[in-house]
Amino acid sequence: MAPDRNKKLILVPLTITAIILCLAALYLFIVLKWSYSEGERIGYVQKFSKKGWICKTWEGELAMFPVVAMQAEKFLFTVRDEAVAIRLNQNMGKKMALHYEEHKGVPTSCFGETPYYVTEVRVLE
Repeated sequence: MAPDRNKKLILVPLTITAIILCLAALYLFIVLKWSYSEGERIGYVQKFSKKGWICKTWEGELAMFPVVAMQAEKFLFTVRDEAVAIRLNQNMGKKMALHYEEHKGVPTSCFGETPYYVTEVRVLE
């Protein structure tokens, strides 16, 4: 009878650990797959760099000018797609429209420092 009891003592913690890992993976999938909001911001990218110690992501800053001669409003964003990052780098200094998706509840900064993920870039000039 002792071997059956030992198996149960090992299987219970392993099962609980597997359930917790599956729930964490499901949560991560949900917050990265479905967006809370989406939209576009128009302006000039004034800062764009690849950052991170382990998980490298592209982080940027868009300067938006609501009215000429007013101070620029900053929009901080993250780019996870390398093709979008290349397009942004090629068009620095030009007026651009950035299409973004907002993902709330992303657990770590490994997926980006901001909740705003840019998915498309259109050059307006």
